[in-house]
Amino acid sequence: MADTVNLVILGASGDLTHRLLLPGLGTLLKAQPKRKVHLVGASAEELTQEQWQQRVTESVREGGCSADVVTRLVDGTRYVRIDATSATDLTSLLSGLSGPVVLYFALPPAVSMAACEALTTVPLPDDLRLAIEKPFGTDLSTARRFNHLLSELVREDRVFRVDHFLGKSTVLNLLGLRFTNRFFEPILNRDNVDRIEIIADETLALEGRSGYYDHSGALKDMIQSHLLLVMALLCMEEPNKIAERELRDLQAHVLRATRVWNDDPIASSRRARYTAGRIDERDVPDYTAEPGVDAARNTETLAEVTVEVNSARWHGVPIRLRSGKALGDGFRAITVVFKDAFQPEGFSNRAIPNVLVIAMSNESVQVRLNTNGADDKFTLEQTVLTADLGNSPVRPYGEILAHIMDGDPLLSVRDDVAEDLWRILTPVMKAWDDGTVPMDTYRAGSSGPTSWR
Repeated sequence: MADTVNLVILGASGDLTHRLLLPGLGTLLKAQPKRKVHLVGASAEELTQEQWQQRVTESVREGGCSADVVTRLVDGTRYVRIDATSATDLTSLLSGLSGPVVLYFALPPAVSMAACEALTTVPLPDDLRLAIEKPFGTDLSTARRFNHLLSELVREDRVFRVDHFLGKSTVLNLLGLRFTNRFFEPILNRDNVDRIEIIADETLALEGRSGYYDHSGALKDMIQSHLLLVMALLCMEEPNKIAERELRDLQAHVLRATRVWNDDPIASSRRARYTAGRIDERDVPDYTAEPGVDAARNTETLAEVTVEVNSARWHGVPIRLRSGKALGDGFRAITVVFKDAFQPEGFSNRAIPNVLVIAMSNESVQVRLNTNGADDKFTLEQTVLTADLGNSPVRPYGEILAHIMDGDPLLSVRDDVAEDLWRILTPVMKAWDDGTVPMDTYRAGSSGPTSWR
């Protein structure tokens, strides 16, 4: 941590940088105020140095930085207006930087690829790390081309494909929860588990992000990256140690064994789009009436896919992945439903299956058990044991940035994993493009289409 790291952000004027990246950096610098960062912003937008410094100040203060840390960062930052796909502009941007350089692509996939193509003709710093924001490509073929392109620039261990879900404390808690508790690890397998659900629903609607979202949709935005990676961490075998090669090998092992349930993308997937409704006392328009939306793209705002990990541990266990926008409850959790236990005769009611719930919204874990009723000991009732896991003081993007700046790819997505994420969902994407899976609708603020219940 002694060296000053140059954090150079391409697309620095965009929403991602202002809303997530810089506040995440702020939480990191609050937790580690001695960390030395030289921040450089670069974008096509016309910004004065003062405007850029003001944006940086507001964003890192949101992360809770002390005044002296904010001042040190802001006094040293600079903004450059560039065309990220221009070799001349990129040469000028990178020249003169001494020490480690993190080039962060906060750009759409096509622009990131074009920028990397330009970099193949540019003199590169010796200690250059490339941080590529998701989505990594737009399908399997573009992901493969992108991987090949990056391999011409730097070694794989200097490529950091960013998925901020891997920096979430809830997701990282899976490692301790699964592999350090004897009463969890031996029972998480096909002999005991009936099904798994990984759900990341949002109450937020489009919120002005049509430029990105209407070209992506829920399947590519959430399931193809975030939820499949969470599944890989949940379902992987026990690691020998918490290290990048060990963890990423085990995640890759899970994803290589993953396929759409019954190899039937039509029966195993559903999609829907929200219509006008009301959430938290605010009116939400029909998705197709949102500014910037092209109804002809047929973009879904709710996606669901059931997959299977075809391994000795998980074969036959359906894993439902679901995510959507403008949903009333905003439920976000990993739910493991266990098979029925043997029940002796004599109880007046049936036991409810045990459930493990790892909440991704409020950082908690629940175990739902059957116990004897308080008034009638021969009646079964459900008892819920709840533990608050606590929020990390460092936001996910801060956690991810720390590993990138330290040169540790533990929380980045490896090249083979990036391709497998697309490979798994390619049959679903084709079925949807062919129109063989209908587009259902649901009212904004509801829990989804009534036919799905």
